[in-house]
Amino acid sequence: MKQVMGNVIVGQSGGPTAVINSSLAGVFKTAKDRGAKKVYGMLHGIQGLLEERVVDLSEHIRSDLDIDLLKRTPSSFLGSCRYKLPPIKGNTEVYDKIFEILEKLEVEYFFYIGGNDSMDTIMKLSDYAILTSSKIRFMGVPKTIDNDLPITDHTPGFGSAAKYIASITKEIIRDGLVYDQQNVTLVEIMGRNAGWLTGAAALAKGEDCEGPDMLFLPEITFDVDEFMHKVAELHKTKKSVVVAISEGVKVADGRYVCELTDNVDFVDAFGHRQLTGTSRFLAQKISKEVGCKTRAIEFNSLQRCASHIVGRVDITEAYQVGGAAVKAAFEGETGKMVILKRVSDDPYLCVTDIYDVHKVANIEKKVPREWINESGDYVTEDFINYVRPLIQAELTPMMVDGLPRHLRLQDVMLRK
Repeated sequence: MKQVMGNVIVGQSGGPTAVINSSLAGVFKTAKDRGAKKVYGMLHGIQGLLEERVVDLSEHIRSDLDIDLLKRTPSSFLGSCRYKLPPIKGNTEVYDKIFEILEKLEVEYFFYIGGNDSMDTIMKLSDYAILTSSKIRFMGVPKTIDNDLPITDHTPGFGSAAKYIASITKEIIRDGLVYDQQNVTLVEIMGRNAGWLTGAAALAKGEDCEGPDMLFLPEITFDVDEFMHKVAELHKTKKSVVVAISEGVKVADGRYVCELTDNVDFVDAFGHRQLTGTSRFLAQKISKEVGCKTRAIEFNSLQRCASHIVGRVDITEAYQVGGAAVKAAFEGETGKMVILKRVSDDPYLCVTDIYDVHKVANIEKKVPREWINESGDYVTEDFINYVRPLIQAELTPMMVDGLPRHLRLQDVMLRK
């Protein structure tokens, strides 16, 4: 006989990934299988919860087909937010309101799918539950294409983004050889402080492709003059030069390269500046000083929403961490985040575990210096060996009228 559990609520926060909804599917399906009375979804994360914007997911995910569609749907099915909870001390009003809403919904289990900032939310809510003797259990479900959460071997979402980046970089390299004309292409890739995504461009290298000529990660201070010299030298011997560069590379004085030309005014609730324009700035400088055709390509949000090229390993692990979070919470855990532990590289095998969210929240995992070459313009084989298993296999989209089919909430449900 199925054990009847209390109500569950789940939300999504921060930048989405191509597989974030697979984690949502894992939470929903596992909670229902374990006897949850209701599984609620927060519309636009904790910010939406404060406005009592909540849906009963059973009314929107009605079948196994819906589960399969949800897994293949990019972006955040429930909507997202970038809302920073204040410190608990002296700011209990917002926490009192959150717990009042959760108690009204008779929620016993709270799951939040997100990255560093989302784990900050889980940490604060679980701490407040202890202070107020609340029995609600709080669990973090990891996701981020940036792969910058500590402790876990990697984060769901990174593998598919890496697969997209390597694939498109390979195609860009091929395209650069079309005309009998020298050219330089700069590919700007997401990564504020960690260069995992930019490093993944090196996976384009293989028997049929020489890979990008240089990679620049934010872990290494960027020297504009040295960069220009390297490009000029490559330009002397190559028809086409392709360089991948992180949006977050900084010069010696701490400024982002994109700030050398444009004002970056937008700052989110967590103090993150919007970064864009690094490749455009450098492309214009190369065109002027080297005197050749240049092209700046920003992958931008494409690298986090390309569900048509999602990795099977990634989407499977995303589902597993969602299910593992539910299992842990139902067994009494709280204030934890699910992590992935790599057992072996060949054959590749990862298992799930849980870890204290206090040792995860607000901590960034960067690419180890020893995984970047001595000159700071490429990654090593150790980096390649770490990432390659994460991009393996594919999950075919469900195609309707020649296009991928996605699952979506009705528009009326997204309004307050």
